[in-house]
Amino acid sequence: MRNLFIATLLFFSITLNAQPMKQSIHQFKVTDLYGNEFDFSTLKGKKIMLVNTASECGLTPQYEQLQAVYEKYKNQNFVIVGFPANNFGAQEPGSNEQIADFCKKNYGVTFPMMCKISVKGDDMHQVYQFLTQKSKNGLEDSEVLWNFQKYLLDENGFLVKVVHPKTLPNDEEILNWIEGK
Repeated sequence: MRNLFIATLLFFSITLNAQPMKQSIHQFKVTDLYGNEFDFSTLKGKKIMLVNTASECGLTPQYEQLQAVYEKYKNQNFVIVGFPANNFGAQEPGSNEQIADFCKKNYGVTFPMMCKISVKGDDMHQVYQFLTQKSKNGLEDSEVLWNFQKYLLDENGFLVKVVHPKTLPNDEEILNWIEGK
């Protein structure tokens, strides 16, 4: 009986002290605008800027800065991943094909663009559940405020910073983070 009591006590002390392990973006597989699987584990060792996008938003011109930052740093273990979403003012009404055409034609986007998802609400995509829930990302609870909110993830796929939608992709703080300053 005494051994059972000690074993039970030991079990509960271990489980009470256990911290939930933070997750990594590298665990996710998603679908890109062209219907192909995109495995985040292929980005191990790279810093990632993940951004929810929209084609008919006042912030849509940020695509230009996103593409410029991607071009400048893509060979330096950095990548941008876009997730079109129609959650704010119905500003991304197009199909995946229409979004791909818009991004290429208007902004020459070459960074990876995923299929359209939901970034808030009951149908929030699992990647955005990870990004917005401290229990999953280990950093903080956050809410997606608007289109073009940015999430910065380190080389291990861990969330390190949430950046306001109106902050431009080429903001000095973001560039310093990319460059490791």
